[in-house]
Amino acid sequence: MNLADMLTFADIVHLNRIAVYYDCDCKPNSKHELIQGILTKLGSSRFFEMQVKELRLSEVRFLNALLFDDRPYFSMEELLAIAKQSVEQDGDTGERPRDIVTRLRSSGWLFNGSTHNTRYLYQIPSDLKERFRRVMVHDFQNRMIRVSEPSSYRDEGHLLAEDLRLFLQYMRQHEVPLNPEGAWYRRNQQQLMEHLHIAEPLLGKGGWRFGYGSSFKFYPDRMALLYDYARHSKYIEEKGDRVELTAKGEAQQELAIEDEMIQLFRFWLRLYKGAVPNLLSLVYWIGECARPWTSSESLFEHIGPLIRPFYYDTPRSVFDQRIIRMMLHLGMLRQGEHSTGSSIQMTVWGQKLAGECRLGRNDSGIRLH
Repeated sequence: MNLADMLTFADIVHLNRIAVYYDCDCKPNSKHELIQGILTKLGSSRFFEMQVKELRLSEVRFLNALLFDDRPYFSMEELLAIAKQSVEQDGDTGERPRDIVTRLRSSGWLFNGSTHNTRYLYQIPSDLKERFRRVMVHDFQNRMIRVSEPSSYRDEGHLLAEDLRLFLQYMRQHEVPLNPEGAWYRRNQQQLMEHLHIAEPLLGKGGWRFGYGSSFKFYPDRMALLYDYARHSKYIEEKGDRVELTAKGEAQQELAIEDEMIQLFRFWLRLYKGAVPNLLSLVYWIGECARPWTSSESLFEHIGPLIRPFYYDTPRSVFDQRIIRMMLHLGMLRQGEHSTGSSIQMTVWGQKLAGECRLGRNDSGIRLH
């Protein structure tokens, strides 16, 4: 429902609280006048933009989390959990999660459901979601530092799906034993790398490796994604002390490369969302901000505050290694170097996928048309 509909269903106490928050000149006992006063205030584009820009960072994080969540309603416990994460990102600020929820209720961002079954649940007006998104995109875009096209850049296109085929071809031609830990021996890993378009250095000893898929602790990032995807898709199967190609894996080449890339993108969102809960929104913001060649540093400066650290990963390493590098592997962006540092530009393919994130689902079953 839109804001006007939710105001109609709201009780007069809530309407008065919103009217006071926005200093509306209304009769407190007239529901019609309160609704009209609130709609007039928030209907002004300039006033709404000012309200968004005056939001605290914790409130922006809170709304950003709700914006890309496909659940129609939230319980108070769910809202408080999201608010807690928004506050904890900056350490002990003294701000209470309940205060965030209370402020956003008072400012007309959150409303109770209108039916008997939803009256103790909460939702955001759909038109406010869309207006918030537009204001944030415009603000982010204005803050980006644009750069000229670099003399050379890296663009992996659909090589990830092509390397999946080469990976399965390697499996067809070789017996692959597993070591006692359940991983490929290094000699097999190295042989595979020599077959792929994009090779990665094998993992060294030491360092934390968890949170980005079950194979992440054994293999380099890109190979781990391919391996987990192949196992999830039932192209390969681990049997005791070896891994084997399945009948489905034998027939994998029948799937078009572009369709496989879409499936890889969906799988990546699902695989990484545990460590990066708001990955869907971050991909969307990057997609909107980096259509022209853009300084990576300026992108991180303004989007980085939305990124939570993950154990051994700082917001910077999450941005550089878990998001930008993986979007490069997924063919979503190009990456170049300037004298001032790294720069990126979304590909047409990447813009398509990132744009669909705004219509998506946070369980990564996103609708790609």
